Amino acid sequence: MSKAKETLEITPGTADSGLKAPNKTGKNFVLDTNVLIHDPNCLFKFGDNHVCVPFEVLSELDRFKNEQTDRGASARSVHRLLSTFFEEHPEEITSGFKTEGGGTIRVVAADYGLARSKQKLARCRRILTDHEKIDHRIIACSVLIADANQGKTILVTKDLNMQLKARVLGLVCEDYQNDKVNQDEVQAHGFRRISVEPNELQRFASSRVLEMEIPELSANQYVLLEAGEKKTIPARYLDGVFHKLAVPDALKNPKGIGLKPLNLGQRCLVDALLNPDIKLVTCFGSAGTGKTLVGVAAALHAVFQRDYTGITISRPVVPMGEGVGFLPGDLEEKLRPWLQPIYDALDYLMPSKGKKKGEGPEPHPYQELIDSNTIEIEALCYIRGRSIPNRFFVLDEAQQLSPLEAKTVVTRMSRGSKLVLIGDPAQIDNPYVDSRSNGLVYTRQKMADSPISAHISLEKVERSELAEAGAKLM
Repeated sequence: MSKAKETLEITPGTADSGLKAPNKTGKNFVLDTNVLIHDPNCLFKFGDNHVCVPFEVLSELDRFKNEQTDRGASARSVHRLLSTFFEEHPEEITSGFKTEGGGTIRVVAADYGLARSKQKLARCRRILTDHEKIDHRIIACSVLIADANQGKTILVTKDLNMQLKARVLGLVCEDYQNDKVNQDEVQAHGFRRISVEPNELQRFASSRVLEMEIPELSANQYVLLEAGEKKTIPARYLDGVFHKLAVPDALKNPKGIGLKPLNLGQRCLVDALLNPDIKLVTCFGSAGTGKTLVGVAAALHAVFQRDYTGITISRPVVPMGEGVGFLPGDLEEKLRPWLQPIYDALDYLMPSKGKKKGEGPEPHPYQELIDSNTIEIEALCYIRGRSIPNRFFVLDEAQQLSPLEAKTVVTRMSRGSKLVLIGDPAQIDNPYVDSRSNGLVYTRQKMADSPISAHISLEKVERSELAEAGAKLM
């Protein structure tokens, strides 16, 4: 008895379903829904290869298109792009629309009836028992494409669990790599040391500027100028000139306590936060390094100095467990757990005076500022469509954002506003981004050479001795 064939036999109707690539050259990249949501323009970023959009992906995008969120906006964008491709040439929807890069884009309707066999498809359907699950149908579609073509087929998805399932079935899987930064750009490397002559360092200390061209330094990069081991002065570099830090002894707060920067990293952060010429600040730091507290304190200082009309402090709503809908109460009460760290920072900077005998507790000192809209605290999901002028905008936990969401935030800033993105790339709850593809590191990379942006990494934990020990040892 002859051995059963390993490949599927495809009927002539295969071409009409989109399974067959327009030609034998190039790879077939099958895109999952989350890749298109992550970057609708990814359709153009596969060069001279063949991009396959499973029919199931269109169905999933259809569920999102009415959402007034970045996900909904991405779904609508993909629909518009595909409609533009195939409106004038509907016959190319499954045969392949040619792109400027030399590749093609096609929709694949994986009709299992077109496959007259056998082992791979049967094994796929035995293992993926829930045949109605969208992920399983996209994997099965990829199996059919792989067996219908000589060229390599690659399933592109940001869903790690889906990658594992697909690999069990012998599929090649990849994450979407186009907007990932290098690992070196995620890690903190401390402050670069620049050697200068002792007389130059002395002159810099008095004149506050030092001209020295160092091409490899980024715009507004913070460094240590040194003349010997114990003679160092921190500086900010821009356009061939080192500038001495302009940091007050304490961040002023007439309604609460002043905050003093406790280490070199915090001093550099304060310098960037209070510099009116720097419109965007990105900050990496692990838990306890003071990034949120310093950001909020600097915002209060700047507003009380009348540099801005108000403060907006926000966080993305990315739950570690069950979603917002499971929490009791109205919308404000549902969002409070995600915004609580911001209130904690305000409680520290503007502590309540307690209550007098026979009276109820006094309102928090910051409540008056919230009531007057001087301080605005809200979840990030409500920023789409807004224009934010003359405000100091602090976005905490920015590592939870996708690059598209980060772009949305940056483009909301109007004249006179400052945007501060802070977070820890190592602490991510969003299942569709990682330490190298999240919105915080993406923004830092794309804006690194802009003279209106600056980046600081905080390394020293200042929360407590216990927090510092935990950060180092656990």
